[in-house]
Amino acid sequence: MGSGVGVPEVRRQQGRESGPGVAAGTGVPTGASTSAGAGVAAGAASSGLRGRHAEAGPGVNLLALRSHNAALVLDLLRTAGPSGISRLELAERTGLTPQAVSKITARLRADGLAAEAGRRASTGGKPRTVLRLVPEAGHAVGLHLDRDELTAVLCDLTGAVVDERRAPLDLGAGAEAVVEGAAGEVEALTAGSSVLGVGVALPGPLDHVRGVLHRVTGFPEWDGFPLRDALVGRLGTPVVVDKDTNAAALGVAVRGGAPGDAGAGGVAEAVGGSFAYLHLGTGLGAGLVIGGGVHRGARTGAGEFGHQVIQLDGPVCGCGNRGCVEVLCLEAVRRGAVDEAARVLGAGAANLVGLLDIDLVLLGGRTVAAHQEAFVRGVGAVLEERARREGVDVAVPVRVAPGGARGVAEGAAQLLLAPLFGRGEG
Repeated sequence: MGSGVGVPEVRRQQGRESGPGVAAGTGVPTGASTSAGAGVAAGAASSGLRGRHAEAGPGVNLLALRSHNAALVLDLLRTAGPSGISRLELAERTGLTPQAVSKITARLRADGLAAEAGRRASTGGKPRTVLRLVPEAGHAVGLHLDRDELTAVLCDLTGAVVDERRAPLDLGAGAEAVVEGAAGEVEALTAGSSVLGVGVALPGPLDHVRGVLHRVTGFPEWDGFPLRDALVGRLGTPVVVDKDTNAAALGVAVRGGAPGDAGAGGVAEAVGGSFAYLHLGTGLGAGLVIGGGVHRGARTGAGEFGHQVIQLDGPVCGCGNRGCVEVLCLEAVRRGAVDEAARVLGAGAANLVGLLDIDLVLLGGRTVAAHQEAFVRGVGAVLEERARREGVDVAVPVRVAPGGARGVAEGAAQLLLAPLFGRGEG
């Protein structure tokens, strides 16, 4: 996958109209780099999930406004699914004029992103032409680098997985070996496909904006490594790096508007867009969606949930502290005391609920997947106890996150896809 690989139509459209979460004149999501050593592209603005169909306010420049409007239309085409949506409905739901919608949809059709989906009867006039998104017009790779396993997925514009690969991984094998192994899997996955770029998700802490790793728990040798630029130099395509928990949370949030996802996948919109995704696998962390957008913090430090100390004289954690939620959970699981691990996780979740007043707790990760009922029951019981003590009628609900074993990888692909639709940061 050499330099210049991508979807020219999408990049041309986005480059012409610098948009939400897209760097001006580049067509690349904020936090992405297109050349080794490149810094963060300037001039990006993010619309987030909340108010994404709201009118742009004063001071918005014409380029950003046009791209914002195109993102609104694209998102409605995406959520309409194969049955499509008419130009009149697009105008009504976006607040744009019919003329503006016609211009935007004409460009999208010319770029291969939209196509006719048939005609629909109208009241008193000729049948309306219905338009749909063309999912295969572009693809993105989602890459989940866990401590001992790599998962890569190829997703179309709707986020649907069209291909995937898995391989063993040793995050402690050194940067050169990990980068080469990851790049090889991406190249094998994308052979013959054009891609927008690669979203990479892995354990934190890290700097999402610069794509630089910090002291990954258990692997301090990664501190300061520019993973994004290393992969850009190897693959020659845009790359965005984020924590695994943030990527998974973004994937859940974006699913909230996808066709056919009114059930478990629609949690973001079902509860107003505020939830915590707790990932217990080889480590423990949290992804936070507050008010509809992923909350990373000023230094991508939000969500280091696993290293809150709840037992001062507890066992030593890989981070150097004693009695962290992570080490207590994982040691209990290793002893076969899953119910104990679930209640420890619940204690941490209760702290989070009390601090942020979130609407929902979602559980994910391979350890949770192996004992779903026990973890949902145990975490839920702790939150119910907390609600009773505070006189709250209904406790914050606990559910297993949608997406299964590849939820993080799918969320990583959304680091590239979501900004195209004005849905959250990229």
